[in-house]
Amino acid sequence: MLAFTSPKPGCYAKELKMRTVDLIFRKRQGEELSPEEVVFLVNGFTRGEIPDYQMSAFLMAVCWQGMTEREVSALTDCMLESGEVIDLSGVQGVKVDKHSTGGVGDKTSLIAAPIAAAAGVVVPMISGRGLGHTGGTLDKLEAIPGFRTSLSIGEFHAQLQQLGLAFIGQSAEVTPADGKLYSLRDATATVESIALIASSIMSKKLAVGLDALVLDVKVGSGAFMKKQIDARRLAQLMVGIGRRANKRVQALITDMNQPLGYAVGNALEIMEVSQTLQNAGPVDLTRLSLELAARMIHLGRAADSIEEAREVAQTRLLDGSGYKKLKEVITAQGGNAQVLDRFELLPNATGMREVYSPRSGYVSAVDAELIGRASQMIGAGRDLKDDAIDPAVGVILEVKVGQKVESGGVLCRIYYTGEDRVEDAAEQVEDAFRISQQAPEERELILEVVG
Repeated sequence: MLAFTSPKPGCYAKELKMRTVDLIFRKRQGEELSPEEVVFLVNGFTRGEIPDYQMSAFLMAVCWQGMTEREVSALTDCMLESGEVIDLSGVQGVKVDKHSTGGVGDKTSLIAAPIAAAAGVVVPMISGRGLGHTGGTLDKLEAIPGFRTSLSIGEFHAQLQQLGLAFIGQSAEVTPADGKLYSLRDATATVESIALIASSIMSKKLAVGLDALVLDVKVGSGAFMKKQIDARRLAQLMVGIGRRANKRVQALITDMNQPLGYAVGNALEIMEVSQTLQNAGPVDLTRLSLELAARMIHLGRAADSIEEAREVAQTRLLDGSGYKKLKEVITAQGGNAQVLDRFELLPNATGMREVYSPRSGYVSAVDAELIGRASQMIGAGRDLKDDAIDPAVGVILEVKVGQKVESGGVLCRIYYTGEDRVEDAAEQVEDAFRISQQAPEERELILEVVG
């Protein structure tokens, strides 16, 4: 029987008489707001009593001034308690989710989750949409014809019992306050705040009856965290929130200075997911996906050690069971699983433009943010919160850091369906590549483990 844990009344009990403009001013000045004041703002915005323009001003003040741990805890709790907390105790098995803070070409959720589920871990995955120049898991899944991400809680529960894996978006039932804030952040250049990222991610994750959580905290040009010290702070903040809620949480800090894999764009990334789950994907994407899956398997008690968990993840990739699991999930959620074998069934672009190298040498850098913004320009991402996504468009890299390229060689291909901003996108892509005479030093992909 489906059940919910009732929200605690404290989030609503102490809303004092306050003026929104005063709270915006105080936060702009760097003052700490009380939990009651945070509650006033979140609940007022969720109910439509505080307009977008005032909440936008508050979010910008938070971006500039940050939040204390007490404020972040109050924000997380209130967003969590704005909706229902899903009780998955009736689903047998250890429940483990995985979440990325957002990157360019990051489709690891669609690889790690099926592998972990094939190993016996239950994966209830509440996913988000693209923010700014980064892609979202839901947008990628919705590139699959017929795929439904708006499952009811009952459907979510039943699919987890049957398959051990389900993907779901936010709904009116689950963290509705975060859903409203999430869209507003994307349209107001307030995505990068450590406090807002931590509270958004953790409120969604704690809204589901998880036992454990694996976090992939990105750092670099294509991530919201540009400095490793900030990524570490974000990881520590989220691990701390999870542990206070009695959850097992680990975070990997991973490099996002160049796109992950070769494909950037929703349908293009689904193709690369299929290739990777058939053990024919890019080395970096495969390696990180396997490590994330191994961490899920270990925290999910399906292996006694992380070394054993890595072996299990590798086996589930090589024997095809992760690939089969994703096909089962696509079918269960109304999609056409044949797209993983027949890419012509996915949305396909109508035009293609190649970008060439101006000189011979080694690729010393591929700025992930510029690649992400180029993809966004042609429709793969959103400029405004209500913008539609074009699932067919994107960028395919032909070379990555460390590879040699000849003068006039193809650096990447831009796939588009409208020509309006292709020239601008091509300029962004050209600026993203750096060609040097010396081969660059090899960079680590996984930089730290927190928790």
